[in-house]
Amino acid sequence: MKVAIVGGGICGLSLALNLHRRGIAARVYERAPEIKPLGVGITLLPHAMREFSALGLGDQLLAAGIENRESHFYNRFGQLIYREDRGKFAGYQYPEVGIHRGTLHLILYDAVKKELGPDAVVTDHECSGIEQDETGATVHFKNRDSVRADVVIDCEGINSAIRKQFYPDDKVAFSGINTWRGVTRHKPINGGRTYMRVGSINTGKIVIYPIVDHHDDDGHQLINWMAEIKRDTTIQNDWNKPGNLDDFYSIYQDWRFDWLDVAQMIRDADQILEYPMVDKDPIAQWTFGRVTLAGDAAHPMYPRGSNGAAQAAIDARTLADCLRNNADPRDALKAYEDARAQVAAKVVRTNRETPPDFINIKVEELVGDKPFDNLDDFITQDELRALSDNYKRIAGFALTDVSAASR
Repeated sequence: MKVAIVGGGICGLSLALNLHRRGIAARVYERAPEIKPLGVGITLLPHAMREFSALGLGDQLLAAGIENRESHFYNRFGQLIYREDRGKFAGYQYPEVGIHRGTLHLILYDAVKKELGPDAVVTDHECSGIEQDETGATVHFKNRDSVRADVVIDCEGINSAIRKQFYPDDKVAFSGINTWRGVTRHKPINGGRTYMRVGSINTGKIVIYPIVDHHDDDGHQLINWMAEIKRDTTIQNDWNKPGNLDDFYSIYQDWRFDWLDVAQMIRDADQILEYPMVDKDPIAQWTFGRVTLAGDAAHPMYPRGSNGAAQAAIDARTLADCLRNNADPRDALKAYEDARAQVAAKVVRTNRETPPDFINIKVEELVGDKPFDNLDDFITQDELRALSDNYKRIAGFALTDVSAASR
């Protein structure tokens, strides 16, 4: 069997490694002229680290990032709402790791070249569409020769040309939430192993966590942060533009807490990028004969709860198993869709409706968006823990779920 993978991101590279481990030949076709580190931070939750560890990359990723010990939730006045242990400190078999997205990407890319050969990833190949018949599928590229394969896996992400071919009216869903992401050199915050959510999307929210340790000789870490706000607007940020401080800084200019000067951290950023908070409505069908969708091409979801990379990696492993276990590749692709489509759709909807920072939103509503004297007068820690556990359960990384899948 010969597999053509369109898209050399996290999903496409993970799929190539999974297929190789199962004795299936694959080649990745990437639209970018070269593979280079882009973006800012990403959190690899235990179920993501389970998938990457199965590929032999767990120790390398842990060494390149920072292992989170705990997660803190604060209101926009800097008051601690709720804390919980994370990763191995919460009893998981695998750690939770904050890492630069570009570092993760390059580790996967280097692994593919090492295991599959230097020609396993072909760059500067922008897909323009596919055709298929009873014996195979043909991928067409702009200004490049077409490629013939037994199956084609679309891992090209939210702007996939192949998905557009099957869903010509497909478009992103935007609900007025724009985001700005940055990285700042800073002394370790709250011990340097903490993932922090501050505020809510209604009045201004920021997520903060370290992604590089010992970044310089002064003991700074590289701190990743993402600011987001929901406004009454239909104008969404542009992925391709650098972020403008004036567009969002006024929300955070007075956020100076005894544990962090948020305003100063934002001003000191080495880099700011802007993104819209978008996803797409779940679709009825991923698989079309010898072609299927995976990762963000199949189920683009809000970048909340650190679930995009995990779901893509699970797609890759599930798809590789199905291709190994079914003689007819069309049956394999359908079995993969049956196993993953409804699960992923549930995560998409949960990230919209009840995200992990629903805790912050709930407390803000109960308290009336003002400082509190005793939070237990409004909601207990057990009730907040139940909200957190519910998200983990739906997103597939409750402790029992990850442990069972590992066995």
